[in-house]
Formats: sequence, C-alpha cells, structure tokens
Amino acid sequence: MKPVRSLARVMLSGIFVISGVRNFQHPERLVPAAQPITDRVAPLISNVAPRLPTDTTTLVRANSAVQLAAGLMLATGRFTRPAALVLAGTLVPVTIAGHPFWKNDDPAARNNNQVHFLKNLGLFGGLLLAAADTEGKPGLRWRAGHRIDHSRRSVTRAVRTARREARIAALSASTARRLPG
Repeated sequence: MKPVRSLARVMLSGIFVISGVRNFQHPERLVPAAQPITDRVAPLISNVAPRLPTDTTTLVRANSAVQLAAGLMLATGRFTRPAALVLAGTLVPVTIAGHPFWKNDDPAARNNNQVHFLKNLGLFGGLLLAAADTEGKPGLRWRAGHRIDHSRRSVTRAVRTARREARIAALSASTARRLPG
C-alpha cells in the first residue's frame, strides 16, 4: 500500500507546489481577488503581531510560500499529516477569495467559479483524508488508550503479586512462631 499512498500524495500536492511557485513569482494577478479577504484579516494580524506585514501582495506571497513548502513536504512524505492540515487551512481563503460563484451574474462565469469551488472542496476533502491517514499504524488515540490499558493491567498484576507476597510472608511469620526455637 505504500506506493499507492506515495503516488496519491504526490498527485494531491502537485497543484499546491505549481501554484505556490507561480503565485509567489507573480502575486499581482491575485491581488484584486484577495483584497477583500486581506482587508478583513489585516487588522487581526496587526493586533496579534504588529511587526508582520499586512499588505495584500505580501500576504499572497506568504500564502504561496506556505503552499509550496507544505506541498513539498506532503509530496516527499515528510510531516505529511501536519502538511496536509496546513494546506487545507490555506485552501479556505483561496477558495473563498478566488471562486465566489455566488457573486457572479454571468452564467458562464458563475459556472466556471462553481466548478473551481467544488474542485477546491474536493481537494480539501483529500487533504483531510491525508491528514487523518496513519499509514496503517495505530493512531494516537488508540496508542494512548492501549498504553492506559497496559498500565492498568500492570498495576493490577503488581497489586496481585504484592498481596500474594504479603500472604506468603504472613504464613511464613505464623509458621516461624509455631516452630520451637
């Protein structure tokens, strides 16, 4: 199953790597579409981290760089689950800003944006699956539960052994009192 996972991750990450490079090199073509979103996010960024830039071009470039880096991590199999979550997070504003089909009056433009919106929704679903994929290994929840059960059994065994040893010691002490000497 490993080759299938590897191939699927490469295929899923391809769009993010390619668009990350293109959008990083030429962010100006996305600025008009991103402007409404960045205008809403900029005050929040200023409040949280005042030293970070809040201009639209820089934010588009930052998003592109994150998509490129996370796409490469997903494609190479390094930190795949966090990379998939990061890509899913970057896909939300891109989809809302880039494909608002509900705002289009032209049927052709509306249809085109709706198709791209649904494509991104499908990518989002694939990224969520990649983020949940444990590669056949038990997940963190199972491992934690298994450790707790193992510890509980160990404690129960230790208590049982201690009681047995105490009974043996008590029997030995009572037997030693009965012996002459």
